[in-house]
Amino acid sequence: MYLLGVGILLLVMKYMAFGPVADWSWWIVLSPFAMAVAWWAWADASGYTKKKAVEKENARKQARIEKNREAMGFGTRKK
Repeated sequence: MYLLGVGILLLVMKYMAFGPVADWSWWIVLSPFAMAVAWWAWADASGYTKKKAVEKENARKQARIEKNREAMGFGTRKK
């Protein structure tokens, strides 16, 4: 996501001819978009995206269990 932000910022700066970016090659200005595509391809192929989604789901599930346990008056479970 950061690469997209940088790419959009560079694109706007190049289009508006602002600062030193105005003199840069279009290849340099558009390279963050290519890096973002490469990152997403790697993240999907390696399972990184799915792993993060499962971790988020598990954290939400655990928070919901703890909230219900507190509401029933059992408190937190000690391990």
